[in-house]
Amino acid sequence: MDIQENNNKQVFSMPRIGEKAPEFKAVTTQGDINFPSDYKGSWVILFSHPADFTPVCTSEFMTFASMEQQFNDANCKLVGLSVDGLYSHIAWLRTIKEKIEYKGMKNIEVTFPLIEDITMEVATKYGMMMPGESNTKAVRAVFVVDPQGIIRTIIYYPLSLGRNFDELYRVILALQTADAFSVATPADWRPGDEVIVPTAGSCGVAKERMESQDETTQCYDWFFCTKKLDKETVMSRIIKS
Repeated sequence: MDIQENNNKQVFSMPRIGEKAPEFKAVTTQGDINFPSDYKGSWVILFSHPADFTPVCTSEFMTFASMEQQFNDANCKLVGLSVDGLYSHIAWLRTIKEKIEYKGMKNIEVTFPLIEDITMEVATKYGMMMPGESNTKAVRAVFVVDPQGIIRTIIYYPLSLGRNFDELYRVILALQTADAFSVATPADWRPGDEVIVPTAGSCGVAKERMESQDETTQCYDWFFCTKKLDKETVMSRIIKS
C-alpha cells in the first residue's frame, strides 16, 4: 500500500494483489474486529457497498447472507463495509429481515459483520473511494484475503452494477484449488474441470514432459498442458466435513 502526503493529508493508494492486507480496527454490527489478524487461518471476502437502504446493495446483502454457510464451508468468512454509521446498518439489516422478499429470499438475517466506516478510514486505506463515482460512497469493491493475510484477488464494480456471487464463490474455490494442488485454473473453470499444469522451465524440459505424459495429462503443445482433477478430490480438500 502506497501512502503519499497531499497538503498534509494522507492519501492511500489501492493495495495490490500479493501484498499484506492493510490492517485496521473497526466497529461492526457483530462487535469490534481487528482485521486481518482476527481472521488468521481463514479466507476472507472483504467487500464494500455504496450505502445502506439502497436497492442494489439490498439485493447483494440478501444474496451474500443466503450463501454465507456455503462460503463458511469453504473456510471463507464475509466482512461487509460502507461509510454509513452503525445504527443505520442495524436499521437497514432489520428492514431486510422483516420486510424484503426478493427472488424467493425472505426473512434473511445478515449475521456476518458490517463495518461502520463513517470516517472513511478503511475505505480510503483500501482505495474504495473512486474518483468520478462519488465522494461519499464506496464503490462495490471485493478483496479476497488468504489465511496468511495476503490479498489474492481484487474486483471492482461501479455503483450501478450488482455483483455476480456465483463468480465470487468460484474465485474462492479456484484459489484454494490452485494452492492445494500447485496448478492453475483455465477460463471458466469449475470444480471437476481439467486444470492447467504449470509450464516447465524450458521448451526442452516441456517436450520431455509431453513425451512422458500419463493418462491423466493432456499436452496440446509444450506450453499448454492440462490434467484431470475430479470434483470429489477438489472439494474434499476445500469443503469442511
